[in-house]
Parts: sequence; C-alpha cells; structure tokens
Amino acid sequence: MRGMIVAAGLGTRMRPLTNWLPKPAVPVRGLPLIAYGLELLASAGVSEAVINVHHHADRLIEAVDRLRPPKLGIRFSHERDLLHTGGAIRRVASFLRESEYCVILGGDMIVDLDLPALIHAHRESGRAITAALADDARVASFGSLGLDAAGSLRRVGRRLDLGGETQRGLYTWVNVLSARAFESLPEREVFNHLEDWWGPLAAQSPEDVGGAVLGAGDCAWTPVGTPAEYLDANFSLPALRYFDADAKARRLGARLDERVVASPGAMIEPGAQLDRVVVWAGERVPASARASQGVFAGGRFVACASEQEEA
Repeated sequence: MRGMIVAAGLGTRMRPLTNWLPKPAVPVRGLPLIAYGLELLASAGVSEAVINVHHHADRLIEAVDRLRPPKLGIRFSHERDLLHTGGAIRRVASFLRESEYCVILGGDMIVDLDLPALIHAHRESGRAITAALADDARVASFGSLGLDAAGSLRRVGRRLDLGGETQRGLYTWVNVLSARAFESLPEREVFNHLEDWWGPLAAQSPEDVGGAVLGAGDCAWTPVGTPAEYLDANFSLPALRYFDADAKARRLGARLDERVVASPGAMIEPGAQLDRVVVWAGERVPASARASQGVFAGGRFVACASEQEEA
C-alpha cells in the first residue's frame, strides 16, 4: 500500500520558527514533526510513501532520511512553485494509484487513530474517498466537514454546502483513497483538494465521497500550525497508540520533562532557569538564561503564547 504526506507549505502562521526549518521538520518532543506521520503510515502497513517538498526542502529531506521507519520506502516530489493541496496530489497521482488503496496525511499535525480500521471501513463502504473526522469541540476554531446520515460529504467548511447535513466533524487530514478516485482529478495544476476536487465529485456522485466521524476515545488530534500550538504540542501531547515517541527521542538523547523539551544535540548550561521551554538541536542556552513559554531556535529565544493561556 502507498501513502503521501502533504508537506510543502510555507508555514507562514508559525513564523519566525519556520524561517529556520520547514514546519514538518520542527522538533516536537525531540523528534521532527513528520516522524509522527511516517510512523502512522508504517503502522498501517504502508510500504511506500511520497512527500512533497518546497520550503527548506533539504532540511525536510534530511529529517525524513534520518528518522523514517526502516520498512517504509520514501520518495520526494519537489515543487518549484507551490501547487496547493490538490495540485500536489495530482502531481504524484500516477504513483499513488498503483496501489488499490492509498493513505494521504497532512504534514502539520499529529493524529492518533486506528488507521487500519479506517482503511477497512473505507474498503467496506465502496467509496472512492473517505476522510477521518473528529467529534471535537474545536470545530468552531478549525472548521469542519458536514456529512449526511449515510456518511456522504455534504459540506466543506463555509466554502461549499450541498445540503442534507446531519453530522459534522473536524477534518483531521487523514484520508483513504481508492485508485479510482484519481479518475476525477481536475485538469489543472494548482487547486485545493476539498472544494475543487472532492466537493464537485460529491455533488456529482454523492456515494463516492464520505467520512467517518470518530469520537474522542477513538481519535486524538493535535495541530501544530502556530507558535502557541507548537508549544502546547511539546508539553501536552497525549501518549500515542502507534508510536512510543518519547522512548525513541530519549534514546537519541532528548531531554523531556515538565519544564524543558530539548532535542538531541541541544546544550543547556547548569544554572539556566527554564519553564515550558523547547530547545532545538544545536542551540546553546547559557547559565544566565531566564526564560519561559517559548523556544530557543535560530540562535535566539522566541516567545510563544500558549493556547491554554490564551483560552
């Protein structure tokens, strides 16, 4: 089975951190963010995956090559100009459609769900496309997809409404596609997959595009899109069913405690007083440092307001 991680965005909402690393390569609890998506794919039996790259592509490729699961083959799709989500998928469609089913993930979040069960449900449904949705109160902040009683897609955020919605869920960016889904790709290079591809397909063929709404006990979704979300992900990430990330990070030399998350290769001098601080690899924190709620990266300290505090 094949898969894809969509990872080529500029990460503008997470600046200045993404001035130094692409968002999928920023360290979360001592590991590059993309490592979590790679492990999720591997845990579901994906043997080959493609990742689209653009911003700081060399740094993302290095992170993937260093930490990819050993049985997961990786190739990269280099985008000189950004193709948006749909265009990125279209560019590698010939690769993805070579397996009967494929999995497509977003590269700027951490999701914990039973991916093999989602793949099985997709197969049983006979759909071309199934999206995993979370029954999550944050739909008001992050938007949602709406489904009818049969689980068919009827709404995409505020951009498309086909009527008939009876349930909704937060879009987790975890998707299972059948090979025939790619037959309906728009004939253009740059487009968004939801409103420009899946929405029109749902209007034409409602039974082909749907979703599965997963309860809180079945899906944990952690966004990593802003500095505040990034800080919270480092200190509030729940344990994952498919990957013991902390154990791996510690084996590599990371420091993980309630006050500090330091990547392997970070140096914190004795005497530094830190509280909810992330330290990237290669950074040196002097003994005189007094810092809280932020990140040492790019040779400086970046303050990050916590989402928990803002709430």
